[in-house]
Amino acid sequence: MEIKRIGTQASGNGPAEYFTGSVRIDPLNSPPDPARVAMALVTFEPGARTAWHTHPLGQTLIVTSGCGWVQREGGPVQEIHPGDVVWFEPDEKHWHGATATTAMSHIAVQEKQNGSPVDWLEHVTDEQYHLQ
Repeated sequence: MEIKRIGTQASGNGPAEYFTGSVRIDPLNSPPDPARVAMALVTFEPGARTAWHTHPLGQTLIVTSGCGWVQREGGPVQEIHPGDVVWFEPDEKHWHGATATTAMSHIAVQEKQNGSPVDWLEHVTDEQYHLQ
């Protein structure tokens, strides 16, 4: 058994290569192989968002605070609120983040396949982000 105590894992900034705007990532759990699940609390300031991306084994988002937007490729932008749970299917191209005026935090849960839980793609343009 291992207990990860609050404050023992450093927060990090979402890298500009994969995020637009101010994003903080607080790691929650990433156990060693053969376990595959990884979890993080991700906080997006207003206007911040991920780049388009996919997950080889899918992703679950559990919204914990604020108000955000999610979109899968070809679908409408949808608003998400605390308590909402979002499931993206394996290899479903999508993005998620805060609204233009409200911060949002969620717990992201995904599994690693061949050592990686995510495949990053191009940035979400301002035009794509603001199309509501």
